Amino acid sequence: MKSLFEQQGGTYSMVEGYRIPNLTLPDEPEYEIGRFGLMRRHYLGNHCKGLFSRLLMTGKLHEHLAEIDQTANDRFWLITNQMAKAEGVTEDLKARNPMEWIGRMTNIRNRVEETIKAELIFD
Repeated sequence: MKSLFEQQGGTYSMVEGYRIPNLTLPDEPEYEIGRFGLMRRHYLGNHCKGLFSRLLMTGKLHEHLAEIDQTANDRFWLITNQMAKAEGVTEDLKARNPMEWIGRMTNIRNRVEETIKAELIFD
């Protein structure tokens, strides 16, 4: 009599007298994952282990990380440009006083990154 696993198409390998199921994860397409996707993976792995495992076992983890990474990058640059414009951080300022421009842009980018982390990465 076949086991339920074998009835559903599963196979076994014999290892030192034990039957071990041949389990593999579903194939996933290759995605390029950047810093926001890596932050999300780290967060899920450490704080949302159930969701992380479910995404991994269904083959959706890399797709999820790539989607988060793309969305976060798009929002990062959109909000950064909007804030720079609103705060008067322009190319003219960059030409007149490069050090002030760098400081103000760094401040804007840090604030935007914290917003992105709160809304997308740690949600």
